[in-house]
Amino acid sequence: MSDLSKIVIEPEEIVKFLKSELSLKEVCQQILYQKIIKRSSHEKRITVTTEEIQAEANRQRHEKRLEKATDTLAWFADQLVSPHDWEEGIYNRLLAQKLAKALFAEEVKRFFIQNRLEFEQIILYQMIVSSEKLAQELYYQIEEGEISFYDAAHLYDIDDNRRYKCGYEGQVYRWALQSDIAAIVFSTPPQQLIGPIKTEQGYHLFKVENLIPAELTSQRYEEILNNMFQQWLVAELDYLLHSS
Repeated sequence: MSDLSKIVIEPEEIVKFLKSELSLKEVCQQILYQKIIKRSSHEKRITVTTEEIQAEANRQRHEKRLEKATDTLAWFADQLVSPHDWEEGIYNRLLAQKLAKALFAEEVKRFFIQNRLEFEQIILYQMIVSSEKLAQELYYQIEEGEISFYDAAHLYDIDDNRRYKCGYEGQVYRWALQSDIAAIVFSTPPQQLIGPIKTEQGYHLFKVENLIPAELTSQRYEEILNNMFQQWLVAELDYLLHSS
């Protein structure tokens, strides 16, 4: 790969490019978010130790397979950063993580319990056809065992992609469906045929293969925590801008 560090790019060129790509506002927002994080962390006496930075650096090197010092230095050069730049980035991310937990760790479980239904999922099959008559005929044929739901979806669904997948929609959250449809499919026992239900798209038939109960996994915990933290950052930035 060519060594881009040998090519001189002036700071004004970077700003001009970001403006032309309509990306300057986003970059400025991220810089202001970092200022908010550092200010709030200082107020709460949250710190990141050298040992924590080193542990994360080692984890990243292992992940990127940078086992030798020469490999790491070559990677720095390719990314146009110095070791100090890299460690500063690690420091900023660890500081943000610590602040997020300090602010919202106690609220995540409460939020999950209050919104448990929104985290339920179903493994859903769906077909949409253009006429009510066809939808009714398919409903009775499937109920009588004359054709399977999957074969019917493969033959008659109006959507090419869903037809190719025999109606398979995958794991679906309640909020991903229209509220009236979600209320029906999430309250119907698995393996029962549902429909026809009319919408602007056409006439729907559904089949729920399985219900996946809501569970506060470590991944979901992090998702909720990060969402809360991002909303907090947006609110803090809005306050900062309007109080300046």
